[in-house]
Amino acid sequence: MSDKHVDSFLALSATRLAPKTVDAYGRDLADLTAFLGGSPATATPDRLAEYVAQMRARGLAATTIARRVAALRSFYKHEMLIGVREDNPAAELELPRRARTLPRTLSPGEAERLIEAAAGSSPRDLRDRALVELMYGAGLRVSEAVGLDRAAVDLDGRLVRCLGKGSKERVVPIGREAVDAVRRYLARGRPFLDTRHRPELFLNAKGGALTRAGAFLILRRLAGKAGLEPERVHPHLLRHSFATHLLEGGADLRSVQEMLGHADLSTTERYTHVSDRRRKELFFQAHPHARKKA
Repeated sequence: MSDKHVDSFLALSATRLAPKTVDAYGRDLADLTAFLGGSPATATPDRLAEYVAQMRARGLAATTIARRVAALRSFYKHEMLIGVREDNPAAELELPRRARTLPRTLSPGEAERLIEAAAGSSPRDLRDRALVELMYGAGLRVSEAVGLDRAAVDLDGRLVRCLGKGSKERVVPIGREAVDAVRRYLARGRPFLDTRHRPELFLNAKGGALTRAGAFLILRRLAGKAGLEPERVHPHLLRHSFATHLLEGGADLRSVQEMLGHADLSTTERYTHVSDRRRKELFFQAHPHARKKA
């Protein structure tokens, strides 16, 4: 059901937001339109509260409800800016409490097994080893890793320069293992894959740029070889593991925040809880007076 108010909002949003965000706004407002049986522009706070209650009754996740309410607030803010409304009826909507889940991580031993699963001398083996070493060794997001060009890694200075969210650039130090893996890949792997003269560091078997989906598949395959659960291993798990292992090793929170490229320190603080939990588990496993009696 087309609505001129929604269409106007989406058209303006498309000039400043990512296409996926605009598509999500469109779906969320279409759902509200179906609930109201008419234009969202005339909705009252009471009707929107009924809509939130209906979403809860349908069993939608708290994250989904929160995202939809955020879309509604943006829509009504737009309506106020262009003079259609004088109030934002979504401003006071009560949101369900979102459960704060801790990031899952690999243990240091599991991370080593995953890296060792990429051992080999073929061009693709060398690429896979370099990819995993960089993602775990620098805490890169998958989009950052596949977006690297050849000049982004300073092997002599042991640094990697990447573009994070919002096109913010950051420089992260990398260890000797990652440097050696990238050096081997550049010398004995990438030249055999580079049939199309691409600038990207990581290439696929056809000479094109490695994609996010390709990186996922590589990690799943390596996880199977390493004896890990393939469905559990994904690129962001390496980033979680990078942060947790740094904190467990004594790194300070601010430094880890900078290396991860987090805008908010509270996002990085989640990893301290993972680190605390792991220390507690190790204590109960290791200390004679802490172990449970049979």
